[in-house]
Amino acid sequence: MGARTSNRKREDEFLSFNRAIPSQNSSDFHVSKRLRFSPMHQSPERPVVSSNSSVARLSRYPEVNSRFGREVHAPCRIVNYGVSTGLNRKSELRTSGILKKLEVFDEMGSILSHNYNKAKDSAMRTFRYFTKEKEKEVIEVDSDNEKAGVSEDSSIEEVEVVTNVEVLDLDNSNKEHLPSSSSQVSGYLANGNLRMDNAEKMLDSLSLNQEVVDLNNVSAYKKLLEAVERRSSKLKNLNFQIELKEKQRSFLQTLQPAKKPVEAVPQEPFVPLSKEEKADVERAFNTNRRKVLVTHENSNIEITGEHLLCLRPGAWLNDEVINVYLELLKEREKREPQKFLKCHFFNTFFYKKIISGKGGYDYKSVRRWTSQRKLGYGLIECDKIFVPIHKEIHWCLAVINMKDEKLQYLDSLGGKDTQVLRVLARYFVDEVKDKSGKDIDLSSWKQEFVEDLPEQKNGFDCGMFMIKYADFYSRGLGLCFSQEHMPYFRQRTAKEILRLRAN
Repeated sequence: MGARTSNRKREDEFLSFNRAIPSQNSSDFHVSKRLRFSPMHQSPERPVVSSNSSVARLSRYPEVNSRFGREVHAPCRIVNYGVSTGLNRKSELRTSGILKKLEVFDEMGSILSHNYNKAKDSAMRTFRYFTKEKEKEVIEVDSDNEKAGVSEDSSIEEVEVVTNVEVLDLDNSNKEHLPSSSSQVSGYLANGNLRMDNAEKMLDSLSLNQEVVDLNNVSAYKKLLEAVERRSSKLKNLNFQIELKEKQRSFLQTLQPAKKPVEAVPQEPFVPLSKEEKADVERAFNTNRRKVLVTHENSNIEITGEHLLCLRPGAWLNDEVINVYLELLKEREKREPQKFLKCHFFNTFFYKKIISGKGGYDYKSVRRWTSQRKLGYGLIECDKIFVPIHKEIHWCLAVINMKDEKLQYLDSLGGKDTQVLRVLARYFVDEVKDKSGKDIDLSSWKQEFVEDLPEQKNGFDCGMFMIKYADFYSRGLGLCFSQEHMPYFRQRTAKEILRLRAN
């Protein structure tokens, strides 16, 4: 329990001083330019210390009696936090459930005292968020008790004690009911820096975090149910959008061109050479250049040491090596017809011969090259017909593709020559007419300049690219090699020519 004491002596003196001030509404009252104060209620027996002192000068003024015989009571406006604008009385106000008395302050303003009371009132109102379900007991000391039991000593100030108000209960049972901002309040209280603005911020943070859903409340349950329904509708809309986008994507995928399946790189065209085979090739490169290393009987072509040197890195292929290798490809097909396509390989002199006539075309000059007695088959029976094209210092390959009904042109440097395809189309029509008596129409055939093929990266491997185009096409394979394979292909071609057997 606590007591509420006050300095009655000072208060009486202050009230008597206020009564001594005449009413400003009086016509006899003269307002001076400077404020003048009369001494506080002073005993007449108390001597004046000095005539020059302020108290002595003020005491010389005569006492002015108020014309009103009683104190005027008029309504006064109550501002925020219960602070009255009245000068002559105390105001009592119950705020936040706590009855309290405000200190009396004059009109000139003890602004510090006013702000202090304002901040204290704001802080006390925040304590209601931490109390249990108990009544707040406030003890107010009556004026009679004050007169009887309170000392008149001026050194005693007013004290206000509030009991049975539990500020914070940190028991485990109550921790889960505390707001999330309780740490902020405890921080303010611990630091002792509880100003008016801090108290207001603390009050706002507490009021925002007081929304605790009570499931026993029907209205709260309905709000939760409405929130769930709104969320469910949004989820349904999102699911519909997802399904729609999935259908659109699947439809767009059907419109895209199908990707070509990646062909597995076959092992047979890239079988590495053994040590013995490499040694044979190196000996052939280092032998006498005039020495005949091998002779191909069907074509009657002799390969000397000098001819074979064109297969060393950095050299251009010559006609003898190219023609022998194409003959070996034809013999390979005869040995294993089920493994390779049925093809015919013209030598390097065929195209030069057919364009040597007047007008750039002479079928009669090559008419006997493909007789049934000499070949044992007709060109119309072949799947593909390969024609080497020599352009002074560059080798290309042309293909009459009966299987796919195409006239193809392959250049390792990406070149195009429509004249070559026109000459070969005319030749094939004349050849079929001459050998079988049939008229064939090639106007529907496609003329293709193959673009997705291995490209040459230097100035001397065009011949190797040309014969390997023919090698892979006759196998029915894609052109799955590159410039990096050329050194290996040179050694392998030399080995196959030395053994007169293409693999």
